[in-house]
Amino acid sequence: MSYWDTAVCETNGINIHYTRTGGNKPPLILLHGLMTNGECWTGLAHVLEKEYDVIMPDARGHGNSSVPDFGYRYEDHANDVAGLINVLRLPPPILLGHSMGGMTAAVVASRKPNLLRGLVLADPTFLSPKVQREVHDSDVADQHRRMLNMSLDEVVADARNRHPNRSGEILELFARARLQTSMAAFDVLTPPNPDYKMLVNAIDVPSLIVFGDKGVVSSVVVEELQLLNPRLQAEQIREAGHSVHLDQPERFATVVGSFIRSIGTVIDS
Repeated sequence: MSYWDTAVCETNGINIHYTRTGGNKPPLILLHGLMTNGECWTGLAHVLEKEYDVIMPDARGHGNSSVPDFGYRYEDHANDVAGLINVLRLPPPILLGHSMGGMTAAVVASRKPNLLRGLVLADPTFLSPKVQREVHDSDVADQHRRMLNMSLDEVVADARNRHPNRSGEILELFARARLQTSMAAFDVLTPPNPDYKMLVNAIDVPSLIVFGDKGVVSSVVVEELQLLNPRLQAEQIREAGHSVHLDQPERFATVVGSFIRSIGTVIDS
C-alpha cells in the first residue's frame, strides 16, 4: 500500500482524508461502515486497482478525517461523498458502500443520480424502525467507549476472540480503525434512518445489492426491493454475515468485479 496516495479533500467545512490507488482509470469509491475506515478496503483495492482508480475515504469522525461537533446523519455523510466527487473532479464513479457506507451510497444515488455511474450496496443498514431503535438503545456505543481506553494489542486480542479465522493483518487493520473512530460518529445510529424503500425506488443507475445468508438484509427484503426497482440486481453469498466482504472476500471480489465490469465505465469527464 506504500505506493498509494493519501490526501485530504476539503468539503462541507471539514477535511475528508482518503487513500487512492490512482492511475488514468475509471474511478471506484469504496465507503466503509461504522468503526472502520478507508484503509479497511485494502484487500478489495488490491484486487481491483489494475482496472480502477480506487478511492477510499474516511467518513467524518473516522480515520484521519475531521471530527466535527455535529453533522453525522446519513445526509451529512452523503453530502461529503458528493463533495469529494466534485472537488476531485471525477467522472461519474461507481460507488460501493458497506453497512453505514451502503446506506450513505443509497442516499447519494437516490438524490444525486447524475454523479454516479453505478452502485453496489454491501449489506447496507436497511433496518426497520423497530430495529433502528433497538440498535440505538443497545450498548454498542458504551462498548466502543470502553474500547477506546484499551491498547491496540488489547483491541486486536478482543477481535481475535470474536473472529479467529481472520488474519492478523486484517485484525490489526480493523483494530487501528476502531481506535480512530470518535464517539461522535455514533450519532448516525440516532433514528430515524432514511426510508430505504424510498431510496431504492428512486435509484436510477445500474445497482447491485450483495448480502450474506446471516447478515442484516434478508432475501425477503431484497425481493421487495427488486419489485420496487427492477434495475436492482442481487447476489447472495453463502456462509457470510454482515461483514460479507470479510467473511467471503474472494467471492465478494468476484461478484463485485463482474458487476462493475458489466455496466461499463468512463474515464474522461
